[in-house]
Amino acid sequence: MITAGDFRNGRTIEYDGNIYQIIEFQHVKPGKGAAFVRTKMKNIKSGGVIENSFNPTAKFEEAIIETKDMTYLYSDGDLYNFMDAETYDQIALGKDQIGDALKFVKENENVKMKSHKGEIFAVEPPMFVELEITECEPGVKGDTATGATKPCTVETGATLMVPLFVNQGDKIKIDTRTGEYLSRV
Repeated sequence: MITAGDFRNGRTIEYDGNIYQIIEFQHVKPGKGAAFVRTKMKNIKSGGVIENSFNPTAKFEEAIIETKDMTYLYSDGDLYNFMDAETYDQIALGKDQIGDALKFVKENENVKMKSHKGEIFAVEPPMFVELEITECEPGVKGDTATGATKPCTVETGATLMVPLFVNQGDKIKIDTRTGEYLSRV
């Protein structure tokens, strides 16, 4: 159990039947009345953000979030199959649990699974991936000074905007958090 007075950024708590991560907190001591803790919390499962104020002595159950490295094996229709690298146990997750997390992840790449009490709620891809461009319009020579971009499709099937000088067959580096092109490899 932790109290609201012990809140720190990044801590996870159980509140109203959900798991929240503290994004911001502030201890407020008004001139009149009792002190309180103002917080901004993010629901880990839904992604929603709420703001709330608590008495500094209010107690909360601390939520223990487990992170495990898994290997993405393959997709089979609406199921995505993963393997634990240590125990070789395999699990399958539905498309609704995955969302867009595997948009830039190829088969046999490592991802991080986040779970609470055995229930997986998030799949985190590596921060940066290197993928080959499978479909792209040819670049126009000399039209690079404007910083213009064009749509291209990478080997996972995802589409992103890249500079005009990038061509089909090039390997590029992508930031998976934003889905942006970083550089050619």
